[in-house]
Amino acid sequence: MSSTEITLLGLVLWGVLLVLSLGALRSMAVLTEGRAANSFDPSGNDLGGLGKRLTRAHANCYEFLPIAGLVLLYAIATEQTAVTNGLAFVFFGARIAQSLVHMISTSSTFVLVRFGFFGIQLVILIFWLLSLLNFF
Repeated sequence: MSSTEITLLGLVLWGVLLVLSLGALRSMAVLTEGRAANSFDPSGNDLGGLGKRLTRAHANCYEFLPIAGLVLLYAIATEQTAVTNGLAFVFFGARIAQSLVHMISTSSTFVLVRFGFFGIQLVILIFWLLSLLNFF
């Protein structure tokens, strides 16, 4: 399996792990606080703290997955993984780091750090797109 394929599956797996974590957090609220299972705000605002940050980190992943996933899938489908393999794990690492930083804090400093990891992903995606379009 190529780095591109591992990264594509890793992005999906990371999203699944985040949604499972969110499900566990909500389940604990149901069991320990007597919350109704259908009472949760999709934004996570009613969970506060970690719950809210985890909800947003998960949303960031599923909002960006179609873009990143399609670029990786295109590289796989057109047998151009040589373009994406070199930076695939850097891209994936930046995605994980962005999520982890998001879950730790939303202070100004952490938002800037999180944006830095997002910026890495954007630069890599633009490079991949331009390379796949034969601009390089």
